[in-house]
Amino acid sequence: MNDFWFFENVNLFNILCPHKFKDYKKHHSFDEYKKSDYVYFEEDAANKVFLIEKGKVKIGYYTENGEEVVKAILTKGELFGEKAILGEVLRNEFAQCTNNNTSICPISVDALHDLMRDNKTFSLKIYKFLGLRFKKLERRLQIILFKDTKTRFLEFMQELCLEYGYDCEKSGDKVINHPYTQKDIASLIGTSRSNLNVLMNELKEENIINFNRTEIRLIQKIA
Repeated sequence: MNDFWFFENVNLFNILCPHKFKDYKKHHSFDEYKKSDYVYFEEDAANKVFLIEKGKVKIGYYTENGEEVVKAILTKGELFGEKAILGEVLRNEFAQCTNNNTSICPISVDALHDLMRDNKTFSLKIYKFLGLRFKKLERRLQIILFKDTKTRFLEFMQELCLEYGYDCEKSGDKVINHPYTQKDIASLIGTSRSNLNVLMNELKEENIINFNRTEIRLIQKIA
């Protein structure tokens, strides 16, 4: 079993959310956000981690020139603000909701540390998840910095295959049922939506991919 598959497809909300634990249930509530609302800004205190019940959250930062760099776009069941677990005091990134009616489960770092102390297996899973998340973000930033747009897109598609892909029995194509819009994908690979649209149509004409709003196919060419 691929390690990335395990943590990217398991709904962490169902594992970590405090309402699952009797000692925290009575003190727990959900936070509701609208599109473009920020959960936190750079330099905010890092005293909580967050789990997404529904909606999507964009994680990123701004360069000295004011340009936005998107590190991740997270969806239902995923965790963010996780560096607080390791002792981060102030945020070095922002978290912004990209959907209306986004629901987020906050959990204090102290409460999470209590849960981790009480369950060593749970604690090991959390640290393994953190390590894999950091490796994934590092790889994505390296792709953005050192590779051209076409390569960035195709490597990102291979990454999505691990998370959302399956083999089509009839054609042998890799089918990716993903939660991202074209705007999301453009942000994640460091290009504009218009440039991405041109690139995807060029790859479609070259019979490398096919796509619609919710699905991308990496076409298996028969020799």
